[in-house]
Amino acid sequence: MSSILTVNGGSSSLKCALYELHSGEAVLRYGFKLGNILGDARARIRDAQGRLLADLQPDFTIIGREARHQACLDLVFNWLRQQPDATEISGISHRVVHGGAIFSDPVVIDDAIFEQLQAFIPLAPLHQPYNLCLIEACRNLLPQVPQVACFDTMFHVGQPKEAQQFALPRKYTEEGVRRYGFHGLSYEFIQRQLEKLAVGRNRTIVAHLGAGASMCAIKNGRSLTSTMGFTAVEGLPMGSRTGSIDPGVLLYLMRHHHMDADQLETLLYKESGWLGVSGISSDMQELLASDSPHAKEAVDLFTYRAGREIGSLSAALAGLDQIVFTGGVGENSAPIRAAICARSAWLGVEIDPAANQAGAALISTPDSRVQVRVIPTDEEAMLALHGRELLA
Repeated sequence: MSSILTVNGGSSSLKCALYELHSGEAVLRYGFKLGNILGDARARIRDAQGRLLADLQPDFTIIGREARHQACLDLVFNWLRQQPDATEISGISHRVVHGGAIFSDPVVIDDAIFEQLQAFIPLAPLHQPYNLCLIEACRNLLPQVPQVACFDTMFHVGQPKEAQQFALPRKYTEEGVRRYGFHGLSYEFIQRQLEKLAVGRNRTIVAHLGAGASMCAIKNGRSLTSTMGFTAVEGLPMGSRTGSIDPGVLLYLMRHHHMDADQLETLLYKESGWLGVSGISSDMQELLASDSPHAKEAVDLFTYRAGREIGSLSAALAGLDQIVFTGGVGENSAPIRAAICARSAWLGVEIDPAANQAGAALISTPDSRVQVRVIPTDEEAMLALHGRELLA
């Protein structure tokens, strides 16, 4: 029996999943999650029911940092080979953060495509290199197996021009400086779930909330606008990212604190957000459990900005029929959902506290003018689906 391996990598983490192909359907077999691969790495392997099969602490410290993604994939493939019912991998489907304005659909990767993806590195310098590193690592391990690239930007291709453009001289816009939007695989998965519920044509705001957080306005099944733009730092305050910030602040830091581009990049992506405001953590659960006033300030800032973005996205939609919470925080944090919905009460949002606390699929009251849902996202399932469709 053949199968598809999905590969979803970050700078210090890797998620993989093995899906077996049954009668044209992709069925999850194993899930792999490797974290902190640049430090004390940990690898957890689970079956389709979520049962823990292996909890490993591989020592990657003797391996150069640039080779650790290859080492992670070596671990995944070695573990798969040791299983008595190992299946043949017939395709590999990758999450690639940036597809620019070119790629609106998944593509089979060849040398020309790979070269085009390298050209997008300046648009996503903290993510794209690792995506491409993993593609090369898979080529080394299984050179004959076709690979597919699925883009975090592709769900947003086709947004109205006014939603994409910055008010910059046209030469920069034509160079590619525009709003792209991200978390597209997650939004696409949620939209497909809404279609199954027969509410996919509604005016919808999907809130993908986690250490990386964004929101997307979806109308008639298509992305209308998103809180993330040219990079994945725009929009909501995140675990360690600032979210939207007045560019004048950056000029101030350059002039008065003599910060260069690399220092600003570190500040914007790694030292700010919930971590920077709280001084404690980039983990929302830790902040909610803390009695520190700075932790509360970070939480309040996040929910305030989320509520404000819902108002902005509702204006873009010219109304609002439903809100969907997803992502690690959106799916699991009842207090965050309650606080954001309270800030959106003026839109007619009313939630049932008991349903919210239980994480029910529908947490709004029958009288709420806006339905509020909680739907777990599954980017790996989306990767597997695209891989199966394209390689078929």
